[in-house]
Amino acid sequence: MSGIFNSSIGRKFAMALSAFFLMIFLLQHFAINILSVFSPEAFNNTSHFMGTFWIVQYIFQPILILGVIFHFVMGMVLEVRNRNARKIAYAKNNGNANSTWMSRNMIYTGGAILLFLGLHFYDFWLPEINTKYIQGDMSGLLPDGNYRYFEELQHKFVDVWRVALYCLAFVFLSLHLLHGFSSAFQSVGANNKYTRGLKGFGKAYAIIIPLGFIFIALYHHFNY
Repeated sequence: MSGIFNSSIGRKFAMALSAFFLMIFLLQHFAINILSVFSPEAFNNTSHFMGTFWIVQYIFQPILILGVIFHFVMGMVLEVRNRNARKIAYAKNNGNANSTWMSRNMIYTGGAILLFLGLHFYDFWLPEINTKYIQGDMSGLLPDGNYRYFEELQHKFVDVWRVALYCLAFVFLSLHLLHGFSSAFQSVGANNKYTRGLKGFGKAYAIIIPLGFIFIALYHHFNY
């Protein structure tokens, strides 16, 4: 296993696998959150299930956190090595002419996303941990008998500054995904007759999913 991570190809392959894992989670996260727009009851029920089902809480959640940490640490390692390699390449040719803005600035868009995750954990994950495991309230119920998740979500998008930060973060996420998706497929060797279709799907994913999250934030801000 250590031999895989000691090679450039191995590190890129591992990075790609972690990217696919996180993109699957992102799609699942969006599928749940968009329910808050169309069916608050379905959003409440799904959120309660995800927040109390032991497999999600004690197996999938730790794996997700480790996946996030691994992806960003591996990203920084690759960035340092790439920068060292570019110093030589730039002495021979114009590196900017052979790469896109997204590919050259993945570390910055990734850093912006990491900062956003800190805010997102502060807004949602830490309060959940406090409510369920410190206060011991696993019911998820408000005094009126309804689940609390939809109301808590709406409350977070009252402040304009928070909505603006969320929207900006999803713009950075889109930029990160626009290069990351095609790069991940290239790293796992997906270079065949389906390549054009995969790249088209990747671009659609990189634009639609972040726009969807922006729509959710704006919807709750203007409908609170």
